[in-house]
Amino acid sequence: MKLCIRAHDLGTMGTDGIIKRIKELELDGIQLVVYKVYEDVPYNPGAITREKAVEIGKAMKEAGVLVPYVGAYFNPIHSNEEKRNNCKEIFKDYIRNSDALGSFIVGSETGSYNDDNWNYNPKNRTDEALNRVTEVFTELADEAEKNNTYIAIEGAAGHVCYDVKTLKKALDAINRDNVKVIFDLFNYMDEGNQYNYLDILDEGIKTFGDKILLFHMKDCKFNKNSAPEFVPYGEGEMDVKEILKRIKAHNKDAILTLEDTTGEYIKSGSKLIREIWETV
Repeated sequence: MKLCIRAHDLGTMGTDGIIKRIKELELDGIQLVVYKVYEDVPYNPGAITREKAVEIGKAMKEAGVLVPYVGAYFNPIHSNEEKRNNCKEIFKDYIRNSDALGSFIVGSETGSYNDDNWNYNPKNRTDEALNRVTEVFTELADEAEKNNTYIAIEGAAGHVCYDVKTLKKALDAINRDNVKVIFDLFNYMDEGNQYNYLDILDEGIKTFGDKILLFHMKDCKFNKNSAPEFVPYGEGEMDVKEILKRIKAHNKDAILTLEDTTGEYIKSGSKLIREIWETV
């Protein structure tokens, strides 16, 4: 097992800061969203140069910091066509430079008709929405194939691919071998299914199998009449031991990535994961 974290959850900027914090926290690597941790790489087409990507990737490799995944999240069904196209071009920039960054996978979630508010809209759950999403990700998968790399897709309850079955439909429609899955169990949980989260995990592992690149690790408190509330890892009510047991049974070499856990909770959360992993 490798334990990683989103670089922008470390509370630092730039290569030196990231490496220092990873070493202090005894983590294995990062999920890298470059434009969130490098002030000289804005979120614009062409902003990530080959030179900059090589510089970052070389430093991370020399420091022994893994970069299993590059995030370039955008809304593929945003109503603003110019913004949507710019975001696609940025994603393609990262596809072309992911190898230099030390990774071969670039990913995103599947968006919402609410544009900049990535949450539930009834139109998200239509064939039209799914067709639009699969069209965009097919284009991106083809771009990745030309660059000998992969893309990854992450589902979420408020987005177009709102459950395991819908994400499977998208993968089947895209029908490319170079498409992976980011599995975030908490993302799939809502008011109606939150107490059945272990069933969602089982369904995801059975459905996606070795297409799962990594698991996002989160925790929450349940709310009887509303969606579950995110809390730092280990501070909630999810059965983290049972979750880790099932992930380990699926893949003892799994990549686990803390997401949204920050500050003092990073050390306690990562310690808990490692201790449980050794016992399950």
